[in-house]
Amino acid sequence: MFAIEDHGATHVLRVPVDGGDAEVVVGGTRVVTGYDLAGGTLAFTAGSPTALPELHVLVGGQERQLTALNAAFHADVPPAEPEHFRVPSPAGDGDIDAWLIRPHEPVDPASVPLLVSIHGGPMTQYGNTWFDEFQLWAGAGYAVVYCNPHGSSGHTDAFAQAIRPPEAEVLPGTGWGGIDADDVLAVLDAVLEREPVLDRDRVGVLGGSYGGYLTSWLIGHSDRFAAACSERAVNNMESEEWSSDAAGWFRWELGVSHVEAPEVYRRISPVTYARDITTPLLIIHSENDLRCHVEQADAMFVALRQLGREVEYWRFPEEGHELSRSGSPRHRVQRAELILDWFGRHLGGRRPTISWDHPSRAE
Repeated sequence: MFAIEDHGATHVLRVPVDGGDAEVVVGGTRVVTGYDLAGGTLAFTAGSPTALPELHVLVGGQERQLTALNAAFHADVPPAEPEHFRVPSPAGDGDIDAWLIRPHEPVDPASVPLLVSIHGGPMTQYGNTWFDEFQLWAGAGYAVVYCNPHGSSGHTDAFAQAIRPPEAEVLPGTGWGGIDADDVLAVLDAVLEREPVLDRDRVGVLGGSYGGYLTSWLIGHSDRFAAACSERAVNNMESEEWSSDAAGWFRWELGVSHVEAPEVYRRISPVTYARDITTPLLIIHSENDLRCHVEQADAMFVALRQLGREVEYWRFPEEGHELSRSGSPRHRVQRAELILDWFGRHLGGRRPTISWDHPSRAE
């Protein structure tokens, strides 16, 4: 028994120990988050785009849901259902999986601001699961589009490896900020074309970790966005290779060492292009982030301040790389408010009422 990511879903498959074809045991438009097989019963937790995970069992080919722990929450906070669509990749090697969530109650139904969200990893995937942040932003009046560009999991090995630098001796690709960035912009173009109510002058982009990297990269290479939020990002690939708790890992990920080829790391570092950034940028980082050291945020903030660009920087004490997922409740609320306030100021979505010491409280 094993789990597999597949174009936004996570399924459980079975393969005979003596050989043969794999068989899907638990499939569908959902994500299996955990499973165990004992005594002929498969117990698993799974969620969908509109429902948080619940416990299920599969016995004799019959599936049964055992819990409904989140039913009251979903009744109080009805989710917006994502629409899945596909966009041909500019690489010409297949389609990009993408999803669109429309706002619950847009401020102006004829002109809706859009947020483009980019996942971390890069070898992870967005997909068929309920995501609190997307629902929060939709509730504030934004449409939300998200996708799985080259470099994501849930596709082929070649698809994930396509963002290795061209200098890699094995499996060379476009490098970070290559076809992955092109894919995100292709999805943006496609959703703006198919949804005339989306305001192309009020588009924001945001992401964390690798998603923060690609956010920083995009605004250094494009003026498509009215505002951006780069969170727990990698901005200097060279210093990331020695400051991260995964120090030394990037030489395997990129196929070239920062000692032997520092110019490669500098070329794909967003901070290298800070002078080309004119998009207003919100930077969020945690001071105890071991995966992407806080100096990654410092590097971009100092550069943009010296250039006189619009940049706002919030550092969270006593938090790590997982702030948005497992940080203290107080800090998670503050982080969510920072993001909504920032895009509310620049894109026109609903802004939160902030009670703590934030400059917007005095407005």
